[in-house]
Amino acid sequence: MKVSSIRKHEPAWHFIDAEGKVLGRFCTEAANLLRGKGKTSFVTHMDCGDHVVIINAAKIVLTGNKINAKAYYHHSFHPGGIKTEYAKDLMINDPAKIIEFAVKGMLPKNKLQGEWLKRLHVYAGAEHPHMGNVAHLQKGN
Repeated sequence: MKVSSIRKHEPAWHFIDAEGKVLGRFCTEAANLLRGKGKTSFVTHMDCGDHVVIINAAKIVLTGNKINAKAYYHHSFHPGGIKTEYAKDLMINDPAKIIEFAVKGMLPKNKLQGEWLKRLHVYAGAEHPHMGNVAHLQKGN
């Protein structure tokens, strides 16, 4: 039996507004688009995902007390080298990082993760440099 497989695909562009959306549910949708899980040609060992542009990251909603309690840790592997950053501070300084961390955590930890994350574009406001791709999509419809 011969199995045909997709060799190369042209990634599509998805533009998602994060305003008023809950962080976890929103990021699972973005992670599935990055992997291409909704496509009929999806296979786990190949990269068949699309570009995802997320705007208004500063207006994402964290439920419960997560805005004060959620912490992101980084360790330098030196004694006393742990660094903690809270979601409250990230929302002020760089709200796009909260979405990037959440989507990265939802992707499988394999060699394709870096390729998927290259196609994730997160912006705190409504302005983004991918307006040419929006115009291309609107011409096609």
